[in-house]
Amino acid sequence: MLQAHALPAEPASTIVPEKAREGIDVQINGESFHHTGDPQMPLLWYLRDVLRLTGTKYGGEHGENGADLVLVGDTAVSAVTVAMHTLAGKSVTTVEGLAAGDGSLHPLQQAFIDEDAIGCGYCTPGWLIAGVALLRRKPKPDDGDIDQLPNLCRCGCQTRVRRAIKRAAAGKAGQS
Repeated sequence: MLQAHALPAEPASTIVPEKAREGIDVQINGESFHHTGDPQMPLLWYLRDVLRLTGTKYGGEHGENGADLVLVGDTAVSAVTVAMHTLAGKSVTTVEGLAAGDGSLHPLQQAFIDEDAIGCGYCTPGWLIAGVALLRRKPKPDDGDIDQLPNLCRCGCQTRVRRAIKRAAAGKAGQS
């Protein structure tokens, strides 16, 4: 025969709710996030390991090849060199956030496809971010402007990347 166990009359008074953890509020690709971990954590590891946004790549501890670029506002910055605490209240866009909400590609993404500017693909997210930042800063860039981008491509796609940036600048992405 089962016996009923008596419930305590009142909850224990020693339970104290934990204070809300302080943290860093940041917008990433239009979504709000509250980082309560190490404030010195590089943005790159927050993106890749916490949010699972793996488009931004590791390109060395100093971000020397541009594979880890993201937009902070309209400026391309190295995600491995930016600590989370410096991003409080700021807006970050990763390569995953370039496409429109309906899934349509950013004109530069389409231009990369049109010009076959994707070799192995490792550097592509950084090129896209750097290219978007350049086009926002200078809508009609010349070769010299494009040559100043910090990105490296070991597959040799630089000439196709140049054509893609110029195609997007001319408003011809998606056109034959």
